[in-house]
Amino acid sequence: MRSSQATAILKTFFQSLAGTSHSVLMLDYDGTLAPFRVKPSKAVPYPGVRPILRRILRNERTRVVLISGRWTRDLIPLLRLDPLPEIWGSHGWERQHADGRYEIFPFDERALRGLAEADRWVERKDLEDRAEQKPGCLALHWRGLGRQRVESIRSQVLQCWSQLARRTGLEVTEFDGGLELRVPGRHKGDAVKTILKEVGPDAVLAYLGDNRTDEDAFRAIRKRGLGILVRRTRRPTNAQVRLKPPDELLDFLKRWHQHTK
Repeated sequence: MRSSQATAILKTFFQSLAGTSHSVLMLDYDGTLAPFRVKPSKAVPYPGVRPILRRILRNERTRVVLISGRWTRDLIPLLRLDPLPEIWGSHGWERQHADGRYEIFPFDERALRGLAEADRWVERKDLEDRAEQKPGCLALHWRGLGRQRVESIRSQVLQCWSQLARRTGLEVTEFDGGLELRVPGRHKGDAVKTILKEVGPDAVLAYLGDNRTDEDAFRAIRKRGLGILVRRTRRPTNAQVRLKPPDELLDFLKRWHQHTK
């Protein structure tokens, strides 16, 4: 059950949403719209998410934006949405507009060489089946493994990647179920800031996310809109409200649709 404070915040938010002609719904994917899976390629949205998103997407009052750590080309087949929303992939390094235009921001050459070296290390350690390559990032997943195996992999990866990061200007970040080696300089908060600059001052905005990588987005939106942590358990966050998936998430999306019809 949501706290009385969260209930009051959401009530005020939906009142504002009903009174605006322009709204922006920003959504993370893994852990937010879809449950985590051992194989990321199997992480499809929670039942009921696709139909309500389709209805929201067809409404001209809402601009829907997905902001994900995934490579856009890997995310699109999982979404199965028509029309497609605007998508920011690889933690803000890629942008696919709703009309299909695609942008990718330039990378530092030294950092790219570091990612290539990390990829070769992953191959030597026979961890390719746990690796996920995307622009400006290499992720290693250990979801589904036993505790001892996770600790062993984490220790090895962290030791190697931390040294590599210091030499090549990369950064190592931990997410729910793995580690990422990333080119620094962009994050989900940058995508949110760009969108804030593009919309008028009267737009009503929300960002929904679940992971530590979403905290940059929560900080970016805090003064202009509502940050919502989609997570079953509590943790420190810059979001103002927490929703438990999938039921409270679906309820929020349905209310969004109702207030913007």
